[in-house]
Amino acid sequence: MSDPVTIALYQATTGIDPAANAAALVAAAERASGEGAAMMFTPEMSGLLDRDRKRAAPHIVPEGDNEVLAAMREAAAKQGIWIALGSLAVAREDGRWANRSFVIDGSGEIAARYDKIHMFDVDLTSGESWRESNAYAPGEEVVTAETPIGRLGLAICYDLRFPALFGALGDQDCAAIALPAAFTVPTGKAHWEVMLRARAIEASAYVIAAAQVGTHEDGRKTYGHSMVVDPWGDVLLDMGGDASGIGIAHIDPARLSEVRGQLPSLANRRKIPSSHG
Repeated sequence: MSDPVTIALYQATTGIDPAANAAALVAAAERASGEGAAMMFTPEMSGLLDRDRKRAAPHIVPEGDNEVLAAMREAAAKQGIWIALGSLAVAREDGRWANRSFVIDGSGEIAARYDKIHMFDVDLTSGESWRESNAYAPGEEVVTAETPIGRLGLAICYDLRFPALFGALGDQDCAAIALPAAFTVPTGKAHWEVMLRARAIEASAYVIAAAQVGTHEDGRKTYGHSMVVDPWGDVLLDMGGDASGIGIAHIDPARLSEVRGQLPSLANRRKIPSSHG
């Protein structure tokens, strides 16, 4: 049986300058490598977090021109570390934007891409209103990648609220699921931990959730509490809601086998027929 694998989570307070954000991400990769991590996970919108879409637009370019992606590919190759780049805003060929995750291998090559499927279109009682679909096109594919921690499923932030996606990832026998996020403070306080634990239990997999934290240059506030949850639903890491930084956790294949042996819910799951009339 394989030994536990060390991973790092980067909890960030991403701003409106991609160059500054790239520098912070590169420094985080260096720290993660120094801690012995085989893989680092970063939050949603790691390269640019700006609710002013007019101001942000000049920085949202095709992925081949994205300076943050280029910097992270170089850092991965230099440090010999895999990086699950939570997401970047990138321009698609059709002119729409995509909220896109990347898995970068230890040689700097892109191993997988995932476009966020579920758009965050909500009005909160706090007065916050968000319309992600006004600018971003939703993805349509469930994506996994083979990584140093096993098969990794990809999801982003608001995807957390849709169990069918995690059921599909469970069907693909994922050892872990990445859930980068920029959760608002009200929804984070109410739902973040309980949903992360539920999704880990449902998928019988580790959930690795690197999050944005604090007050950002664009005025928003994010919840933080980057977490790693094991397949039993136990919280292995909670980085709190106060500051950015690196957190360390361990993904243990033996724990995965133990939980799946005790509760073989993936093997026992059946399709429920729909009822009409």
